[in-house]
Amino acid sequence: ELPREEGKPLWKLVLEQFDDLLVKILLVAAVISFVLALFEDSVDSTTAFVEPLVILLILILNAIVGVWQERDAESAIEALKEYESDDAKVIRQNQKGIQRIKAKFLVPGDIVEVSVGDKVPADIRIIKIISTTLRADQSVLTGESVSVLKHSDRIPDSKAVNQDKKNILFSGTNIASGRCYGIVVATGLETEIGKIRNQIMQTEQEKTPLTQKLDEFGEQLSKVITLICIAVWIINIGHFNDPAHGGSWLRGAVYYFKIAVALAVAAIPEGLPAVITTCLALGTRRMARKNAIVRSLPSVETLGCTSVICSDKTGTLTTNQMTVCRLFTFFGPDVNQTPAGDLTSNFLFDEYEVTGSKYAPEGEVLKRGEKVVCAQNKCLVELANICALCNDSALEYNAMKNAYEKVGEATETALTCLVEKMNVTTVDKSVLNKQELAMACNYSITNSFTKHFTMEFSRDRKSMSVYVTPRGDVSNSGKLFVKGAPESILDRCTHMRIPDGTLLLNSHMKNEILRKVATYATGRETMRCLALATVDNPAAVSTFKLNDSSNFKDYETNMTLVGIVGMLDPPRPEVAESIRLCKRAGIRVIVITGDNKATAESICRRIGLFEEHEETEGKSFTGREFDDLSPEEMSAAVRKAKLFARVEPAHKSKIVAFLQADNEVSAMAR
Repeated sequence: ELPREEGKPLWKLVLEQFDDLLVKILLVAAVISFVLALFEDSVDSTTAFVEPLVILLILILNAIVGVWQERDAESAIEALKEYESDDAKVIRQNQKGIQRIKAKFLVPGDIVEVSVGDKVPADIRIIKIISTTLRADQSVLTGESVSVLKHSDRIPDSKAVNQDKKNILFSGTNIASGRCYGIVVATGLETEIGKIRNQIMQTEQEKTPLTQKLDEFGEQLSKVITLICIAVWIINIGHFNDPAHGGSWLRGAVYYFKIAVALAVAAIPEGLPAVITTCLALGTRRMARKNAIVRSLPSVETLGCTSVICSDKTGTLTTNQMTVCRLFTFFGPDVNQTPAGDLTSNFLFDEYEVTGSKYAPEGEVLKRGEKVVCAQNKCLVELANICALCNDSALEYNAMKNAYEKVGEATETALTCLVEKMNVTTVDKSVLNKQELAMACNYSITNSFTKHFTMEFSRDRKSMSVYVTPRGDVSNSGKLFVKGAPESILDRCTHMRIPDGTLLLNSHMKNEILRKVATYATGRETMRCLALATVDNPAAVSTFKLNDSSNFKDYETNMTLVGIVGMLDPPRPEVAESIRLCKRAGIRVIVITGDNKATAESICRRIGLFEEHEETEGKSFTGREFDDLSPEEMSAAVRKAKLFARVEPAHKSKIVAFLQADNEVSAMAR
C-alpha cells in the first residue's frame, strides 16, 4: 500500500499564505501603523486604527481564499487514490488454502492469486497462468489503450520498458481476463506506480512566473519605500524642535516618522494581493467546471505563461474508450461482369462506418453516409451474433457519473457497444431506461442461443471461440463462432459469407482481404482489426477435448469468414480545435505516451499535430530511441519532437527537465 500523503495542518496552510514578499511588506506596514496609532495623541485617535485594520482584513480574506482552495484540492486528490487495491488473496504456509488479507500487509516473496476483475495489489512476477490466457488493463500506468496479453516466460531484454515486461503485473492495474499465481516482487513505494509517487513527492516546487514577478516588484518597492521614508525623515530633522511639537526633539522625530510611515503605506498597493487572489480563484472555479484540480492558486497563472504543453494520449487526447468505427463484410461477385469460370475477379467489399466515440450505446451504422437497417442484411446479422456471443464483457450505466462504463476487456466492450448500435433484433429502445439500454440488444441475441463452452484465446492460434446452438432449433445444429487476428483467422478459412450464401476462398481473395486490412491498420487511423468467422457444421459437443488447449486450433478450421471490424481509441471531439488554438497562440504541443509508436502517430495525425503527409523522422521517438541518444542529442530532440511513444514516467521527467533548461514554461496534461 502506498503511504498516505500527510495533509498540511491548518496553521501551516495559513502561514504559507503570508509567505509572500508583498504580503510581508503590507503586514509590517500594518503592524507599524497599529503601534503608532497606540501613541496617537489627537482627540480623533480611533481613526488612526482604521488603516492598519483594513490592511489586516484584506490579508486575512486573502489567506482564507488560499487555504480554502488548497483544502478543496486536497479533498479531490484524496478521491483519486481509488487505484490502490484494498485486499489481496495470498498463499502462506501458516494457513491452508488461499487467505484474504489487506494489501498493505503483503511483503516481497508472498505468493498471490489474481483473477478477472481484481485490482493488482503489488508488483507481481507471474509464475503460473491457470486460465488459457491472462490479460491486464494497465492504461493507468503505461497509457496503453488495449489490455495486454501476459505470460510467465522470462524476458531476455534487461532494458525492457514496463510495456514490454509481459511477465509482470503492476500494482494498481486491473485484470481484464484470466487467472494466475504470482510472486510479489515489490510493494508500496518500490512498485512502479509507487516510484511515480516518489518522483512527485521529490519534485522541487519552483516559483511561478507571477510569483517571481511579484517578488521582484516587492523587492523594488521595499527599496524605494525605505529610501523615501529615510529621505523624508532626514529632510525634516531641522524641524524636530519646532514649537508645533512642544519644543520636544523626540516628539518631532516621532511625528515625522509617522509621516514617513504614512507615505510608505500610501505607496503600497494594499488591494493588489486580494485582486490577484480573487482573479486566480475565479480562474480555478472555471477550471474546476472542466474537472481540473488546482492545488495551488498561482499555478493557474502559470498556464497563461505556458510555452510547451506535454500531453498524455490515452484518456487525455483520446477517450480511452475503444470503439468500432469501421467494418466490412463481403458482396459478390457480380456474375454479369465476371468472366466465365472466374468467380474472384470482381470480388467486392461491403464497407460500413460506425458513429459514436464512447462506450455509450448510441450511434449508427452508415453506408456511404446513409443509415443502414442492419436487421435486413444477413451478413450483418451474423456478424452481430458473433460479436455478442464470442464475448465476455458488458456495458453498464453508472448513474453517479451519468456515463456508460465497461465491464471486462476493452476490445470486447467495443464489440458489445457495436451490437447495441446495430440492433439486428430490432429492439424497441424508446421504452427502455439508460440501465436497460446498456445491454438490450446483446441480451436479445444471447437469449436466442445456448452457449455450451468457450475455447479461450491463446497466443499460438491468436483466436478464441464459442460453441452455440440456437434455442428452439429442433435439429440442434451447432455453430462455432470465432474471433481473432485477421491473418490467423484467414489462414484457416476456406469460405467467405455473402448475402446469398458462401463463396469459396482462394489465395488471390485472401491477399485482397489482407491488403484491405492493411489499409485499416496503417496510415491516418491505424485501427486494431479483428476477424469474425464461423464453423458452420462443427462436430458434436461431446467430441471436443477441452482439457488440452493445443487441440483448439484443430477445431477452428474450415471456417467461413463473415467480416472484419476496425476499432480504435478515438480522439476527443474537441482536441483537434484545441491543438489548432495552441498553434495559433504559439504554444508547442508534445504528446508523451506509453502506447506504441504507430498508434500514437496515427492519433497525432488525426488531431492535427502531424500534417497528413508530414515526415515524422526526427519528430517522433520511442523511449528506447531517446535513451540511445547522447545528452546533447536528447536536448536537440526535445526542441524538435512532437511525439514520444513507448515511454516510462522517468522519460517524462527527463523531457520536462530539458524543456526547463531551455527556459520553456511547460505544463503536463494527464
